[in-house]
Amino acid sequence: MSRVSALLVCTLFVAFLLNMERKRATGLSRALWIPTIWILLVASKPLATWFGVVGDPTAGSLLDRTVLSGLGCLALLVLASRQFHWPSAMKTYASLMLLIGVMLISLLWSRIPAISFKRWIRELIAVVMAFIVLTERDPREAALSVLKRSVFVLIPFSLLLIKYYPELGVEYGRWTGDRSWIGVTMQKNALGRVSIVATFVLLWTLSRKSDGQGIPLRRCQRLGDASVLLMSLWLLKGAPGSYSATGIAALAVGLGAYVALMLIRRSQIQLSLGLLTGLVAFVIAFGVITVFVGGSSVKAVISVLGRDTTLTGRTMVWAALIPVVVSRPLLGGGFGSFWTYESRLFYEISDSHSGYLDVLLELGLLGMLFFGGFLLAFCRRAYREMSNDFDWASFCLCFLFMVLIHNIAETSLSSFTSYPMAALLLLSASLRAGTRSTLGAT
Repeated sequence: MSRVSALLVCTLFVAFLLNMERKRATGLSRALWIPTIWILLVASKPLATWFGVVGDPTAGSLLDRTVLSGLGCLALLVLASRQFHWPSAMKTYASLMLLIGVMLISLLWSRIPAISFKRWIRELIAVVMAFIVLTERDPREAALSVLKRSVFVLIPFSLLLIKYYPELGVEYGRWTGDRSWIGVTMQKNALGRVSIVATFVLLWTLSRKSDGQGIPLRRCQRLGDASVLLMSLWLLKGAPGSYSATGIAALAVGLGAYVALMLIRRSQIQLSLGLLTGLVAFVIAFGVITVFVGGSSVKAVISVLGRDTTLTGRTMVWAALIPVVVSRPLLGGGFGSFWTYESRLFYEISDSHSGYLDVLLELGLLGMLFFGGFLLAFCRRAYREMSNDFDWASFCLCFLFMVLIHNIAETSLSSFTSYPMAALLLLSASLRAGTRSTLGAT
């Protein structure tokens, strides 16, 4: 098949999947395409890369800033038309607003305050997108629909680029020349993040007997979901010798937790909120400690996954970055200030391969506490949702644990503009459906 023919087939297939999703998720507004487009931009290459526009390697491109700002303005107009009540939202999502506030205050000691402020605006836009989901008639279906739409676009087109457009979908190691799949993303780890989110969402969708509104799923819907699931599993496998071990481990934890919760429900065992929040706090603490002990806390898992004891060089990166954390342990260097073009060149890496370490680098222990506060609040909301919709609450809880485990050896925790954290933010909005009447609704 020629490249053009493959592109046409892929486009038609994606259009079919999106149409099936539209028919399944009835009652959702067209405004939901705003957060859908936003999360697609978050998960894929910058627009400047697709269009060959040269931008500042640290500040980003004017094209990307303009499009994201436009989406943010559209989202604000939608919220205004829905009479969104901001004071109630700030009270309901106090932990999230405090975290965003800490990010803003940290710009006071940033080395690059202007650029850090632009990066903070992206975080604010992410929050606005979550509020669009919150004000839909059914926030749970809205969040799920945004995630499924993004998966239906990202996974097939990634496969297309890898197979037919390798100059866009494949990269080679700078020093080793090893071949890695990147698809629509910028690097193999980013594609791994997309793949584990897609796999988890689709497996959960296929496990349901209905579409969430009591209507049995049609055969074509299940076939569409199953076909994209197979693609995401193939992408997760990766090119020979470059599979995402961290992603596979995180996905296994998420799926294992979901099975455990279903068994607990069947056995009619009452879960304790203290137990769940304690587990979340433990994983966060474990992730932070792992960095400082050089990965020795996960050596048993490393050997099972077929990785060396340095976690493919991660422990050496952590050792190089720990002195930076120690030099400013409480407040960090300021949000969005550490990973500049110069620091990436100096450390020869684009991130620390630890979401917990990236938070410490930019926001210090104080920032880590506020991130922990947001994650614990998410856990508490999911627990309360169990009495209303156990299946959805379980999905959200297991997604949370998957993200927390993944960030032990990969980075996505420090920003809501990473695909897993963007998804988590949308899920957080979906867990407050009972309060949407006071915040505004369609």
